[in-house]
Amino acid sequence: MRFRNESDIPMTMEYGTVAGIDKPVSRLVQGTIPLTESDVPGSLALLDAVYEHGCRTFDTAHGYGGGACERVLGQWVKSRGVRDEIVILDKGAHPYDGRVRVTPEDITSDLHESLGRMKLDYVDLYVLHRDNPEVPVGPIVDVLNEHKRAGKIGEFGGSNWSTSRIAEANAYAAEEGLDPFTISSPNYSLAVQVKPPWEGCLSISGPAGAEERAWYIEQGMPIFPWSSLAGGFFSGRFRRDNLETFESYLDKLCVESYCVEENFLRLDRVEELGARDGLSIPQVAMAYIMSQPLDVFALVGCRTGDEFAMNAAVLGQKLNEDELAWLDLRSSERPW
Repeated sequence: MRFRNESDIPMTMEYGTVAGIDKPVSRLVQGTIPLTESDVPGSLALLDAVYEHGCRTFDTAHGYGGGACERVLGQWVKSRGVRDEIVILDKGAHPYDGRVRVTPEDITSDLHESLGRMKLDYVDLYVLHRDNPEVPVGPIVDVLNEHKRAGKIGEFGGSNWSTSRIAEANAYAAEEGLDPFTISSPNYSLAVQVKPPWEGCLSISGPAGAEERAWYIEQGMPIFPWSSLAGGFFSGRFRRDNLETFESYLDKLCVESYCVEENFLRLDRVEELGARDGLSIPQVAMAYIMSQPLDVFALVGCRTGDEFAMNAAVLGQKLNEDELAWLDLRSSERPW
């Protein structure tokens, strides 16, 4: 499965469904962090390119780019006339200036400001960017239901919420006859986080995340994992002998969060399996995530249409259990 250039890549996007959303949800979700108001034409061209490769779901947040990412996304949606075709996942209630902001007032403020920036009446999916286990779930569920009834959000859920807190929120919703959380956005990748990149982040990767993954499978809840390629660890740029050379903020975060020997052993196996099948490092890492028995819609921050298409090209290529166990170091026996 080697491709020489973008024109060689077949249209291989897969779609799933989220209960309550009457549009297909693409299994790869393009993030908006690469969008910038300093290069609006380039940002719009990027969105055009991933759309042409079948992307119909876009991830953004109140905090991205100080609002620029939402404004550029909204400009693209309006200028291309695609609102009825696409699914927008927006996030709010991120902490600012050291203040935890998971409150009804902050949720409402963030949502209204986000809609104003995008010049939209509603978002399809709304996710709380963080949790605050110190506050009760009742007022949070109440305000999200308020906004859903008002037609400002479709389905809702949490990012970096533990399954126990989601279960608590949904128990409250059931008792009160309200709509529950129906989606979640934790970190999940083949590489294990040894340190959260940002405070309040939650990962379900590796052995420590097995119980949470089992809960999502049991509940049948769709997940939208962030950093599904481990913050660039599976880009192929990070090696045991070059970690001191990285200078950008996000690259340094990747080094701190993922660049340990355990993950480099996984990377070695990714390269070996990729060599066997003619796949790149990111493609094998993506195939690992998309081959899990979870309802996965992987968030990616591709910077070119070609990069997006290369990820999409492996959606139909599922790894078997022996390959998954070997990649994740649960088995020492090479599966071929």
